[in-house]
Amino acid sequence: MAELDPTLADMQRAVANAFSAHWRLFLFQGVVMVILGVLAICAPMAATIAVDIYVGWLFLISGVIGLVALVSTHHVHAFVWSLITAALSIAVGVLLVLRPIQGAITLTLVLTAFFIVEGIFQTALAVASRKVMAGTWVWMLVSGIADLVLAAIIILGWPGTAIWALGLLVGVNLLTSGWAIVVASLRGRGMSHASAAV
Repeated sequence: MAELDPTLADMQRAVANAFSAHWRLFLFQGVVMVILGVLAICAPMAATIAVDIYVGWLFLISGVIGLVALVSTHHVHAFVWSLITAALSIAVGVLLVLRPIQGAITLTLVLTAFFIVEGIFQTALAVASRKVMAGTWVWMLVSGIADLVLAAIIILGWPGTAIWALGLLVGVNLLTSGWAIVVASLRGRGMSHASAAV
């Protein structure tokens, strides 16, 4: 147990140093995330379709590149498995791009599971860093809890929530995570100014 404390302290110092040294970059990231989050919350159906199409193109491009790489090499270990993976990626990408409503339903399920995991992780990280980031850990905690609450709302309202839930989940996640980063970057600015004054 004594070995875990120095590692945790090192991690906390590294986080504090990163926010102190690069607070402007983190502030910019946070502001952009807040703006995108507000836009997604204001138009959740459009955001849902946009996310679905974006993910579809990612799968499609990944599958095509995987297929080209597979064909251009002569000896590929597990050729059949690689071929199936690339073909499946292409098929999923095409389906998501051509049928965004049906894809949104599936993606909403997957993203809800992702937000549950992220909410648990962010909540744990907030509690672990509460001593180092005294003024900001609460916002990280709120962001993690918000992810968990939204995931519960989506699950309880299923299937009616599927068409707008993905956009709303992404919007709220961007908004709360962006705000947590803004607050942390402002705290980092304070630490930077304090260390410069010494």
